[in-house]
Amino acid sequence: MVTKPFINAEEKIDRVVGKRTKAPEGLSTTSSRKADSVAWRRSFGGVRVPRGVYRFKTHEEADQWLWRMIARPTS
Repeated sequence: MVTKPFINAEEKIDRVVGKRTKAPEGLSTTSSRKADSVAWRRSFGGVRVPRGVYRFKTHEEADQWLWRMIARPTS
């Protein structure tokens, strides 16, 4: 026994709601904000905290060190 389809495939659709957009390419530099982030970093004087692994006894000691690094004058 064959049942009739619930949806009429021959019916014309009059209205489209919404619009499907193309997903941005993840590795593209044109769609990313990398240039913006580089400009922001340069405008504020570059990376303020030296790179590396630092060990502290307490979170408070780490916070004090971090703020000293951020507030130090640029050379």
